[in-house]
Amino acid sequence: MPLPKISTPTYELELPSTGKSIQYRPFLVREEKLLVLALESENTKEITTAIKNVIKACILTKGVKVETLPTFDIEFLFLNIRGKSVGEEIEVNIICPDDGETYVPVKINIDEIGVQKNDNHTNKIQVDDSIVMEMRYPSLDQFIKSNFDFSDDAPMDQSFDLVATCIDKIYTEEEVWTGSDCSKKELIDFLEQMNSSQFKQIEQFFDTMPRLSHELKVTNPNTKVESTVVLEGLSSFFA
Repeated sequence: MPLPKISTPTYELELPSTGKSIQYRPFLVREEKLLVLALESENTKEITTAIKNVIKACILTKGVKVETLPTFDIEFLFLNIRGKSVGEEIEVNIICPDDGETYVPVKINIDEIGVQKNDNHTNKIQVDDSIVMEMRYPSLDQFIKSNFDFSDDAPMDQSFDLVATCIDKIYTEEEVWTGSDCSKKELIDFLEQMNSSQFKQIEQFFDTMPRLSHELKVTNPNTKVESTVVLEGLSSFFA
């Protein structure tokens, strides 16, 4: 006689980018094992693959393409899957801002962590009087790179590559060029023609992007000073 099947609970949440409700399940022990091994390896490719496979396996709603979800959807979704899988509360070590060296363990309820949106955010860059560039959010692979990058490379070394992969389209009143139809070299050449003020608009797009964020209070046990700390990005909640 075969062993009985273990039932798995299902949950529902709204994707921050669209408000669309999707169903998901917790990750299973075999999936958790693969995820832990990938994180311990500190190998970006292995982490990318593991997180991608876990999220794909846990989403039960048909038609959700993980690769096309904005980074903040991925962060929010993965954090909630983890919460339903291993516990609603996580503990992080927070460094006290007043001395910059004392760490304090703080417990956070996952339900209190949300995606914060900036009212000044826009995905349209007015390059000049006639040219407009529309941006899209970084892909899942780029999300992993930005959250779990263990290399010594400075982020600026990859800035043009990142921007180029996030160009959705460039258009004037007469013509439209889609980013997917252009080579990376063509897009980078276009970016390098910009002046500082034009490129600052692109930086503003990334700086004001919706992001996983949580504000908390922490008291330094040595100095008794209370400080406000803001955690941003998925990697902050695994510190």
